[in-house]
Amino acid sequence: MASDPAPTSPSDADAQICGLVAELARRIDAHVRSRGDRLELTATQAVALRELTGPLTMRELAARMCCEPSNVTFVVDRLERRGLLERRLDPADRRVRRLVLTDSGTALRARLLDLLTEDSPLGCLTDAERRALCELLGTAVGRGDRPGDTAEPAPDVGVSSYAER
Repeated sequence: MASDPAPTSPSDADAQICGLVAELARRIDAHVRSRGDRLELTATQAVALRELTGPLTMRELAARMCCEPSNVTFVVDRLERRGLLERRLDPADRRVRRLVLTDSGTALRARLLDLLTEDSPLGCLTDAERRALCELLGTAVGRGDRPGDTAEPAPDVGVSSYAER
């Protein structure tokens, strides 16, 4: 797709952008799957570990993973059985449980993040290009509040979580 001619109209640009974003998402998904496989994690488990940048509720993790909280329960149960995370009472609100990585979970997450940076689909970008892409995508997904736009505002998806350790 990189050799496609420059778009000549806004609708052509939109179509080209949609195609490029879809292809990038496909490549990132394949990358996460292959790196998760190395650590005996499903892709969904790998995404959950990647997004656990600190203590989170199930709802917060679900928002970062772009899925329903009920779907996260299965993934969290599996990670908990492996001893990678614990559900702990929130000291500020005992009705709330937070997901907290164990020492084993923290170590595995660090290994996963290292693996995710190896041959990443975004690895060809410079730091400046990554920042620019992040800013442009952030602007694009943050437009759910425009008149006539029915899209839901994007949740905080932890875009810098590869680098957060």
